[in-house]
Amino acid sequence: MTNALGLGLVRQPTTVLFGPGQRRQLGRLARRMGNTVLIVTDERMASTQIFAELKADLEDQGLRVSAFTNALPELPRSNVTEVVARFSDPAPDLIVGLGGGSCMDLAKACSAVLRYGGDVRDYFGEFAVPGPTVPTIAVPTTGGTGAEVTNLAIVFDEEKQMKMAIADTHIVPNVAIIDPELTVTCPPSLTAATAADALSHLVEGYTARPKNPSADQLASEVYVGKNRITDVFCEEGLRLMNRSLARVVEAPEDLSARSDVMFAAYCAGMVINTTGTAAAHAIQSPMAAIDHTPHGFGVGALLPYVMRANQPYAREEFARMAEILGVSSKGATDDTNGMAAIERIEELLGAVGAPLELASLGVREEHFDQIAKSAVSARRLVLNNPADLTEDLVKEVLKKGVAGDRS
Repeated sequence: MTNALGLGLVRQPTTVLFGPGQRRQLGRLARRMGNTVLIVTDERMASTQIFAELKADLEDQGLRVSAFTNALPELPRSNVTEVVARFSDPAPDLIVGLGGGSCMDLAKACSAVLRYGGDVRDYFGEFAVPGPTVPTIAVPTTGGTGAEVTNLAIVFDEEKQMKMAIADTHIVPNVAIIDPELTVTCPPSLTAATAADALSHLVEGYTARPKNPSADQLASEVYVGKNRITDVFCEEGLRLMNRSLARVVEAPEDLSARSDVMFAAYCAGMVINTTGTAAAHAIQSPMAAIDHTPHGFGVGALLPYVMRANQPYAREEFARMAEILGVSSKGATDDTNGMAAIERIEELLGAVGAPLELASLGVREEHFDQIAKSAVSARRLVLNNPADLTEDLVKEVLKKGVAGDRS
């Protein structure tokens, strides 16, 4: 698992603004980027005073503002189609994605289709966007997905019943405004699910394969492995999650804890831009068609079993994780400390109420073949996993997950 070249690489927005109250900078930043702005958000957010204030701020800066307020969870392709149909003539100068991951992914997907036309399917895959897109500002209201800084837009294709991805540096938001105050009113279940998602990003990013990519691979592949810079973000994100993840559920009004978790989610987004995710995400995607569980809880439920399968192939990383999480023992073997790290991650997941087995999610043995076959077809994720992700390994993970076997 050693990156012998010492490569460091991250992909990121031009501007990241973090801190309580920083949403009030939206209008000033937006006015430098155009004259017309489209806000994409969901119905709940559109009904809030905060939405009204942000819209007024944009208007006070002289911008003409339109809004699409029907963004749906697990971003369906039909959302992209509807936005493009309603707002393409003329296209806005700027798109603001306000909300959770689906709202920000909607902004990113539409930024490509509104600029270059066609169907969102034309841009699925790696580096399929021809060039710069409609500029975007991402304003997250949950602490979890990291979509405010990622080069991914995940779209559920209803006809194919599959999640697909635009993976392209051209859709990274130009600006990310990360204001922890926006998460204080986030429903407890959503706080927990998105935090579990961010924790899984950090674990999978830290234990992903280092690939020592060539210059050609750096230019043509989104996921080019863990590296020196992503490890810095992972370690800080894990440290903050360890300190504040339980607190953010126990005391949702604790702005310090909210800030820690939201910064950790930002760190996780910076990581997966380069490392990608791995087995937990590859397995969860087809599993979601069966259990319909929130994404964060799905990957969180898989994580204990995926970590155990991967630990023998990432011993140093799991042992170092134990140090970061404050559970390592001096003189203990890497395997012993690695297991302590895994158990601490499970404690954190349990503290937010994430399920730690799969039977309660509706997964049964009869689903194993279907899930395994689909999971290993997600090649971009499979190649990131430290253990070879075969159908047999996926089935073993599922078997242990359904039984709750964390021995």
